[in-house]
Amino acid sequence: MRPEQALASGHWVKLICGASNQDLAGIEDLCGIYTLAGVHCIDVAADPAVVAAARRGISWGLAQPGEANPAPPWLMVSLSDGDDPHFRKAWFDPLHCPATCPRPCQRVCPALAIASQGGVLAESCYGCGRCLPVCPHGLIEERGQVLSAAQVAPLLARLKPDAVELHTQPGRGQAFARRLEQVLASGLPFQRLAVSCGWAVGRDPAHSTSQELWQRFSLLRQHHLRPIWQLDGRPMSGDIGAGTAHAALWLLSALRPLAPPGPLQLAGGTNGQTLPLLRRLAGSAVAARALAGGVAFGGMARSLLQPLMLQAEQRGRRLLEDGSLWPLALERAQQLVVPWLAP
Repeated sequence: MRPEQALASGHWVKLICGASNQDLAGIEDLCGIYTLAGVHCIDVAADPAVVAAARRGISWGLAQPGEANPAPPWLMVSLSDGDDPHFRKAWFDPLHCPATCPRPCQRVCPALAIASQGGVLAESCYGCGRCLPVCPHGLIEERGQVLSAAQVAPLLARLKPDAVELHTQPGRGQAFARRLEQVLASGLPFQRLAVSCGWAVGRDPAHSTSQELWQRFSLLRQHHLRPIWQLDGRPMSGDIGAGTAHAALWLLSALRPLAPPGPLQLAGGTNGQTLPLLRRLAGSAVAARALAGGVAFGGMARSLLQPLMLQAEQRGRRLLEDGSLWPLALERAQQLVVPWLAP
């Protein structure tokens, strides 16, 4: 099923590699395995090296022989109209880290970006933020990474993605409009423009958030752009536990009657429990397809493959190069993806 067909029928699955993730080897492995598993879109950082790694992985997945070859997934790059937790990296000065520290930051890091010695491996950190509150000395800080206005159009023209996702926050309508103009200045014919908007606070957050989305929709409509609305229930928390899946579904339930036209895509805390919960909420599998256009997997998608990626590394090779390991990785990826592809 091609990406547009998947969106229209509620079978859409997107892989989120991370808006600030620059682990090139890991990204190539993830993109290869999840392309082969059948995802419809792969979302990566707006970085030339990252996009090149993603394209290598996608090419590998499409080249594998099989009875049901996957359709090419869209390559999407993520941008932000301001500070955003998806566009950050953790940092601390290892010289200030006491030698007696048990380094709880290392234990909670899902990207294995903190070793037993030294600081944060910037290329591996994708900004989940789990290390920030656990440091007993308060040494870890977050450092945002937002492109300047002048960088956007030439970078997109160079990368040539199929789609773009803009991360925004309530109250940043003008900043969103400016960033959108910079995106359009690239002159590229995007398949879709996804919008990930933070949850508004107040007495009626659903109504306030819907107003923010309608404001963004009016801008997209002026430029004849077709949106995807990404609903981040629990941003960057998909590998914490099954309970996080409820947050994304609650957000979907609250916004479905109020949202502007365009498919609503679940994200933030999505995992293997999301689809069964969605079907229970909707009452049937058919109704579930009408309720949500699809799902995006980030932390959960990576955590399923991380042990095998490490095992391949210990063997001195890449996961996609290890004929005994990548089929196991594909089985794990399919457990997450295939239920969404089924009728």
